[in-house]
Amino acid sequence: MNGRRSNIEIIADILRMGQASKTQIMYRAGMSYSQLLKYLKYLTERGFLVHDTGRYPAGIYRVSAEGKLLLESIEKIEEVLTLDSGSEPGNNLSESMVPRDRNGEIAPQLDTAVIGSDQRRR
Repeated sequence: MNGRRSNIEIIADILRMGQASKTQIMYRAGMSYSQLLKYLKYLTERGFLVHDTGRYPAGIYRVSAEGKLLLESIEKIEEVLTLDSGSEPGNNLSESMVPRDRNGEIAPQLDTAVIGSDQRRR
């Protein structure tokens, strides 16, 4: 993989915190302030985070019940995509999509360029 996190991975990182201030979220999730504001707005507008301004001057963000459900769903998807617990999901997923014969050997691939040229000759 290329080392960059997807939006879903960043959202999951934020939701895993449970509750945190803006500063804590920004540093723990490893993002800039402008990115932080974008994600907080997105998650609060959709009801996945709740901004509680009661005890703290700048407020604290807490994961809502809907946010917990979203996190559970993301984690299930991550689990499904991680076919082998010791490897990265991208590698396993693409490897699992390689056509195989009955013995588990990689199936021979058709040369589409040859098929296409044969059809043009007819």
